Amino acid sequence: MAYDTKSHGGGLTGSYYGPAVLPVRTSKSVGSRSSDCCCNPLSCLLCSLFKLIFSILVTLGITILILWFLFRPNELKVAVEDATLSSFNLTNSSTLQYNLTLSVSIRNPNSRIAIYYDQIQATALYDGSQFGFDGSLPVFFQRHKNTTVLSPRFDGQATDLGAVAETYEREKGEGNFYVHVKVDARIRLKVKFVKVGHFKPKFDCKVKLPVPSAKGGTPPAFERTACDVDWI
Repeated sequence: MAYDTKSHGGGLTGSYYGPAVLPVRTSKSVGSRSSDCCCNPLSCLLCSLFKLIFSILVTLGITILILWFLFRPNELKVAVEDATLSSFNLTNSSTLQYNLTLSVSIRNPNSRIAIYYDQIQATALYDGSQFGFDGSLPVFFQRHKNTTVLSPRFDGQATDLGAVAETYEREKGEGNFYVHVKVDARIRLKVKFVKVGHFKPKFDCKVKLPVPSAKGGTPPAFERTACDVDWI
């Protein structure tokens, strides 16, 4: 029986790869969106704005970090060095007659940073109620590694202090009154020829005051009290 080799692409030794396969043309779906944020003018504007803000924040953060490493700012040191309580009498359960003078030291320990104190004021509280205020403290310029002493004074009469009678009688019997003094400042920092600010540190002083002697005797010596410094 004869076998036709031509019909099979040249015989048994020939290679046969089948019919030619045409390339398949792909097309984008109608509803697909580009992942680029600038697919429209509004998105492009928002994207550029975000990049600008991010760059500014990064630059500012790096600048602050470099300045911190260069100048290494140290915390202010604040303390009540001395206090004189001449009068502290509670009448009618909520009316307080008082006369209190403090010596508050503020130490700038930095060797490269000076400070402008543009505003400074002191408030006195007893058992959570404010009874005194001194807004007449002088403004000043504090140089490097310098200590300045302020003398806030509270003198007068405070009414409607609330329920402080129980605390007053207990502390009077124990021999010491505990007064909370807050000093609020508004400052600017000077580094070389550059001024930076404004900042609003708060100095928080919890003072232990010996009860004034009714017979005019010498009260116990005052104990120096360190104050907390809060920059927030």
